[in-house]
Amino acid sequence: MKITFLGTGTSQGIPVIGSKHPVCLSDNLKDKRLRVSVLISWETYNYVIDCGPDFRQQMLKNPINRLDGILFTHEHSDHTAGIDDIRPYFFRQGDIPIYAHKRVIEALKVRFDYIFADENRYPGAPSVQIHEVKNNSSLKLGNIVVVPVEVHHNRLQVFGYRFKDFAYLTDVKTVPTDEIAKLKGVKVLVVNALREEPHHSHFNLEEALAFVALIAPEKAYFTHISHHLGFHDEVQKKLPENVFLAYDNLIINV
Repeated sequence: MKITFLGTGTSQGIPVIGSKHPVCLSDNLKDKRLRVSVLISWETYNYVIDCGPDFRQQMLKNPINRLDGILFTHEHSDHTAGIDDIRPYFFRQGDIPIYAHKRVIEALKVRFDYIFADENRYPGAPSVQIHEVKNNSSLKLGNIVVVPVEVHHNRLQVFGYRFKDFAYLTDVKTVPTDEIAKLKGVKVLVVNALREEPHHSHFNLEEALAFVALIAPEKAYFTHISHHLGFHDEVQKKLPENVFLAYDNLIINV
């Protein structure tokens, strides 16, 4: 599988609009982060996890001819606001499959009613095939079985996803013990690491490192990174040799 990090930033992205923070003023491209998303490709298949407000820009930078589906982690805007920009794929392919918790589907129906309307759907709007994701029930995507992993973003339920030896978790603060078992044996783990200071709904750096030590993958990549974590190159020097700060447009193979 080829993993492309489409975005590795927080809900505001980096640079934050109007911020004079040194990281926001950095010239290093690794310090410029769009909203968090990842593209997973194998054989002829392309799946995206989350479709935030930077989706169009991300797809122009990392073009694919076909989009086989979108998996949503949760309903927050930085993970869903780009759904209208699936239109070019819809015009070429027809309905685009989406996968999400029932609560997330209902939230999308409210926010993007012109897409999800059963009748009188707005002309030109994309159309989707809805697939409800349930915990402890795997998904068959192409020729791969994908395992949802339930975590918590403060009190909000969020889905991570395991694709064979690769697992992707974002907006995590706590992980139930029985869900941790689903991650054992992964070779590559992606998880959020917001900043050094504690946060009410995200792993900070210390918590993310402890989680990596618990799961013990061969390699781990941090995402959903705030400018408060610091400059990419400086933070990377402090990390264990098998732990990396992801950055936009990074490609890895699993």
